[in-house]
Amino acid sequence: MSKIVMEGCRRLSGTVTIHGAKNSALPLLSAALMADGVTELQNCPGLSDVEACVAILRHLGCRVEREGHRILVDNSGLCTSDVPDELMREMRSSIVFLGAIASKTGRAVLSFPGGCELGPRPIDLHLSALRQLGMVIEEERGKLRCRVRGRLKGCQIPLAFPSVGATENILLAAATAEGTTTILNAAREPEIQDLCSFLNSCGAKITGAGEGTITVQGVERLTACCHRVIPDRIETATYMAAAAVTGGSLVLKGVEPSHVATLFPVFEEMGCNVAVWQNELLITAPTRLRRVKSVRTMPYPGFPTDAQALIMAMACVADGTSVFIENIFENRYKHAGELMRLGAKIKVEGRVAVVEGVPVLSGAPVECTDLRGGAALVLAGLAAEGETTITALHHLERGYESIEDSLAAVGAQIRRVEE
Repeated sequence: MSKIVMEGCRRLSGTVTIHGAKNSALPLLSAALMADGVTELQNCPGLSDVEACVAILRHLGCRVEREGHRILVDNSGLCTSDVPDELMREMRSSIVFLGAIASKTGRAVLSFPGGCELGPRPIDLHLSALRQLGMVIEEERGKLRCRVRGRLKGCQIPLAFPSVGATENILLAAATAEGTTTILNAAREPEIQDLCSFLNSCGAKITGAGEGTITVQGVERLTACCHRVIPDRIETATYMAAAAVTGGSLVLKGVEPSHVATLFPVFEEMGCNVAVWQNELLITAPTRLRRVKSVRTMPYPGFPTDAQALIMAMACVADGTSVFIENIFENRYKHAGELMRLGAKIKVEGRVAVVEGVPVLSGAPVECTDLRGGAALVLAGLAAEGETTITALHHLERGYESIEDSLAAVGAQIRRVEE
């Protein structure tokens, strides 16, 4: 068992290099299953979720090699289409393998996925869309038994909600389907654009990525290519918040500023200065943050739900009262209770959380509730007087590569302790 031990109230200063995006690497690894030959993915972060994807690929018969942040996937040994329950339970986004496996092999048997418990995240949109493409899906005792006769058939698929996961599954299934597939109300996230870019490099014919309507002209086969994963915009936001809560100044390298531009107004409202150039970003924070009037999470390009907990940690030590409205997940305020252990003043009612800033937080033992909630506890610990210990680090390891080392390198007193 591991825990993070940290002493707060130390101003951060220096440079942090941002890793590749978790939420892009996972669907890209799934897509590599479909591309004949050896796929090379560069800038792949060292995360437990990525390792879970690698384990699924190896179970399916693919040869996978990792060299630092470079992963090679050879699908020539693909020999099965069943993914066991223990591998599916590792992460929620494992469902993205459904479209890839079934369209490549003609069948798939998967159990329902696991991951962070953020309230209901039904996969109904995924299943409905894949059925419209011609996939036969039977739900039996917690398993999905799927089969495809010949090739899937392209069609028009309107999504009731711009689900990232559903859009990814449709893209993977439609890439080699017969005819044209049109996705209406498609997700517009940068990770969707990255997946489309990769698939097109493999020979797919996809237009409209980043827009509400995506068109996929099916091709017979995909061929492996080399692709670089985009920077992680939520990791970028996390280190921006780390500078903010400590009154510090950080240069973030390897970022894509346009992917986090919708966050800049919130940081600026709270008193931070943000400067960008090419693939770098400089954030400078005041000694004391100001409150943010309201944060309302929305699908991209709106404020990302994954950054809500990060800004809440900032609001805990800001002057004034901040209001948060969570529109994506029903149960995404679990971290509020742990923040209150550190002295934060937070009231939660349904999808609304009201945060009254306090002069200073006090260190205490806390436990990660989920991935982004765990990051919020690290941020709060940076701003707290005394010692903070954080447990249940498996949540953090899903989305942050050695966060304690990156923070220690810019002035934080933080270390991981093995027990």
